[in-house]
Formats: sequence, structure tokens, C-alpha cells
Amino acid sequence: MKRKPDILWVLVMLFGLGVVTTGYTQGLMVERADQPLPVSQVQR
Repeated sequence: MKRKPDILWVLVMLFGLGVVTTGYTQGLMVERADQPLPVSQVQR
């Protein structure tokens, strides 16, 4: 019973991290949509 809050916090942290990462990458894609980049820089 003591482990359930820990699992809940881990899920909350992962969800928050996913939201932040998704928003950050979408922001980068919007910024770089105007500038064509070489494939080597895109696949860093």
C-alpha cells in the first residue's frame, strides 16, 4: 500500500516530462519550418 503514491508520482512526472518535451519539439519544428536544414543536422 505504501508504494502506490510513489507509482502515482512517477506517472505524474513522466506525463509532465512528455508534455514539456512535446511542446519544446513542436516549438523547434515551427521555428525551423522556414529554414531548410541538411539531413545531418536534423538527425543529430
